[in-house]
Amino acid sequence: MKKYIAELIGTFTLVFCGCGAIVTNEFSQGTVTHSGIALTFGLVIMSLIYALGDISGAHFNPAVTIAFTYAKKFPLKEVPKYILAQCIGAIIAAVLLLLLFPENEFLGTTLPQIDVWRVFLFEVILTFFLMMVIINVSTGSKESGIMAGIAIGGVVWFEAQFAGPITGASMNPARSIGPALVSGHLEYLWLYILAPIVGAILAVMSCKLIKDDQCCQEGC
Repeated sequence: MKKYIAELIGTFTLVFCGCGAIVTNEFSQGTVTHSGIALTFGLVIMSLIYALGDISGAHFNPAVTIAFTYAKKFPLKEVPKYILAQCIGAIIAAVLLLLLFPENEFLGTTLPQIDVWRVFLFEVILTFFLMMVIINVSTGSKESGIMAGIAIGGVVWFEAQFAGPITGASMNPARSIGPALVSGHLEYLWLYILAPIVGAILAVMSCKLIKDDQCCQEGC
């Protein structure tokens, strides 16, 4: 049970802080800035990996959980429980943001700023890069270790920095599900659920191409 609670708290913190930075930036008319929002996402992920990595593996992302399972690093029976915990955490965070900022329409919802198919491809590529780093710095299904937090947080930061204004740089279905459900903006949610999962699985496939045959087995 502790690992599910850790996933819930971690995803809650990610969405509350990251989407909260978006909301407060809008509320304060740009005081946080886009760079500040990107840095918030990167730093909160880095901090959470160090804080909770040894408990749950610090997934906080259904696409990461699914990809670890595809890589045979995480048991299939745990996937629904992890994803449920992650989504509940994200929804609670969005509800609290709504209570704090009831005048905000989107609550940090990820929305495409260019053609949908281009955003889909963008999100696939962004999540591919993220999962490629995760799968190579993690121990088994755990995002833990001295450098894991810095490496993964850094990827989240720079991808949010350059892609955020175009796609929202979700890379995480739970991060998109929470604000979308609470704000009622569900029209593009399918994109932000499907694209990260595709990108994460492609990253695992690439791992098998560039590393030894046992690269995607528990304990590697």
